[in-house]
Amino acid sequence: MFSKAVLVAFLSLSLSALAAPNHGFAAKPSPEESCGTAITTVTVTAAPAASSLSAVSTGGNKGGNNASGGGAAGNNDNGAASSSAAAVSSAAAASSTSSAAASSSSAASGSSGDLQSSLTLDPSVIATGFENNGQDVPAAGQVASLTSSNNFINFCATVPNLPITNGQQIKTGSCNPAPMGIIAATTNMPSAKFTNPTNLDTIPANTNFTISMAIRNLDTGFFVNADDNFFAAPQQIGSTGNIQGHSHVVIESIDSLSSTSPTDPTIFAFFKGLNDAAQNGILTADVSGGLPAGTYRLASINTAANHQPALVAVAQHGTLDDMVYFTVSDNGAAAGAASSSAAVSQVTSSAAAAKASSSAAAAKTSSSTAAAKAGQQKVQQGQQKGGAKKGRSVMKRRVQLWE
Repeated sequence: MFSKAVLVAFLSLSLSALAAPNHGFAAKPSPEESCGTAITTVTVTAAPAASSLSAVSTGGNKGGNNASGGGAAGNNDNGAASSSAAAVSSAAAASSTSSAAASSSSAASGSSGDLQSSLTLDPSVIATGFENNGQDVPAAGQVASLTSSNNFINFCATVPNLPITNGQQIKTGSCNPAPMGIIAATTNMPSAKFTNPTNLDTIPANTNFTISMAIRNLDTGFFVNADDNFFAAPQQIGSTGNIQGHSHVVIESIDSLSSTSPTDPTIFAFFKGLNDAAQNGILTADVSGGLPAGTYRLASINTAANHQPALVAVAQHGTLDDMVYFTVSDNGAAAGAASSSAAVSQVTSSAAAAKASSSAAAAKTSSSTAAAKAGQQKVQQGQQKGGAKKGRSVMKRRVQLWE
């Protein structure tokens, strides 16, 4: 009897535990429950850190009804599952944050080791002046500058319709993310002057000739692949501070030496990149076969190694390039020689006419002066004659009075 009573008491205690509210116990559905299998046992499981209580009643549908609509027990199961999922989610988020932090830390570590391979912007190169639009002191016609707090690193994202330049010469336009690079000091600004042909020269048509140009303050001979590396790297300078680059020469046909019409940059008679280093400060380019008769202008295009225009320290400076105008003639004579001779003749004629006019005016003045002088002498003579006649009359009268 004692044993039976003990057993009954123990069973009552177990049933009470099942009916009691769940305080801190997370009920976890078993795989069998989720599959709908009937289980006939009742278990109570305790764990040191957290307790899990799982109750499954006997009978298929009866047990299911109890689980879904059995009041507090069913609701606690669902809440516990949600809490458990939330905990897992939080843990995952924490893990993700930890991973991101580790990744950032790794990136920072990488950037400190090699800034040129890092994908992050180092604080030491941020130009805070880019945040100013320049309108602190407005001026007539001055527009506000674009601004940026991150050196415009993602600027090309503002024009998604344009491709990235990516070292290519894209005729329809592109956006280039490469920075400008090292800016040359005012003491190292490039300068050039053509030595052949010179301004207003005349050369024979369809005849080989060599363009030559004196160059200063440009470390020539730095010429990258124009098909793969166009505008693809920042401007660099050499040990003396000069821009590392090269020059180009281009010849365009124009209407006349006095033409004022802008040219079409897509049309030119001759173009050559000068990728060799200057010899004794002179760059050259051979024009094989020469040019047909006409009037032309020749210009230089001095650039950095990646073909971008040379960049210098100040806005106000003399031109970094040169340009000359020349003629090409079938007989080697200047196309403007006739007009020049005519101009000289006209000037000579004008001078002669002016001289003749001046001589005539001088003669006329002399004649007038002579006439005036003669008239004055005549007057004086008349006055003298009149005076003498009057004197004789007075003397005659006096004689008569004495008589």
